Amino acid sequence: MHFKEIARFVATGLAIAAIPVALRAQQPDVSKAPVSLIRLTENMLMLVGAGGNIGVSIGEDGIFLVDDQYAPLTPKILAVLDSIDKRSVRFVLNTHWHGDHTGGNENLGKVGALIVAHDNVRKRMSVEQFIKAFGDTVPPSPKGGLPVVTFTEAVTFHLNDDEIHAFHVDPAHTDGDAVVWFKKSNVVHMGDLYFNGLYPFIDVSSGGSVQGMITAVDRVSAMINDNTRVIPGHGPLSNRAELKAYGEMLTGIRDNVRKLVVAKKTLQQTLAAKPSEQWDEKWGKGFMKPEPFIVSVYESLVAERAKGRRK
Repeated sequence: MHFKEIARFVATGLAIAAIPVALRAQQPDVSKAPVSLIRLTENMLMLVGAGGNIGVSIGEDGIFLVDDQYAPLTPKILAVLDSIDKRSVRFVLNTHWHGDHTGGNENLGKVGALIVAHDNVRKRMSVEQFIKAFGDTVPPSPKGGLPVVTFTEAVTFHLNDDEIHAFHVDPAHTDGDAVVWFKKSNVVHMGDLYFNGLYPFIDVSSGGSVQGMITAVDRVSAMINDNTRVIPGHGPLSNRAELKAYGEMLTGIRDNVRKLVVAKKTLQQTLAAKPSEQWDEKWGKGFMKPEPFIVSVYESLVAERAKGRRK
C-alpha cells in the first residue's frame, strides 16, 4: 500500500488503507502520514492517522488513550497531544490486538503509560498469530508492547472528572474486543466493532463473529443517546443513528447469508447469489470489498452452526 493511498484515506477520515498490512510481521511505512485531531468536548479528542482512530481524554489526572496506532507514529501522536496539554500519557486501553491499534504500545510504555486490555488481547499478542483472511503470520509482540493490566468482563477508570467504563463483548471483530464509554463526556469508542460507512473486517481466525458484531452494535445503540459522539475504529466520527444503520446493514447481510448456509449452499454458490448486493454501493467501497466480506460472514456462520451441533 503506497503512502499516497494512505494519505488519501486519512484526508477523508477513512484511515483504513493500511489495515491488510497492519496485521503482518512488518508494519507499513507510515512515518510520513499526518496525525490530525478532532475536538469532541472540552477535554476529549479523536486522533486520526494511518491506523485505527484514537480516543483521548485529557484533564488534571493526565492523558488517557484508547488505542495508539503504529509505532512510527508515536512521536507525531505525542507531539499533537503536547500541543494541547503537557501532561503525560498515563493509560492506554487497547480495544483489541491488531497492530494498527496496538503498534505504539511499546513506545508509550517506555514513557510511563500503563497498557490495559482484555485478557485475550494479551494472550494473542504473546504468541504468533495467523490471519487467514490475508494469509499473514504475525509474530509475538515484544514484551514491552504487551498489556500490563488485563480484565475479563469490565474495568472502570475514574479520571479527569469522568467515569471511563471499558467492557468486553462476546466474540465479534475478534475474541478480545472492548467498548470504551466515557459516561460524563457522552463519548463511546467502538474499536473495530464499527467501521463507519464501510464493510468491516471480521477476523474469524481470531474468534470473530458476525453475530457478535451485531449483538455488540445493538447493545451500544441501546446504551447511548442521540447526542453521543461515537468514535469508530475506522471512518469518520459518528453518532447513534449512523451506528444503528450500520447494525441494520450487518443484520440484513447476515440474514441473507444465513439462508444460503441453512440451504447448504457452498461458499462459491453463496458468492454467486450476491447476498450483499443492495448494500454494496454504500458500504462496499472501502478496503473490505463485498466478496471478501461475504466470505467472512459465511465462514463465521458456518463455524457457529458447527459449534451448535457439537453442543
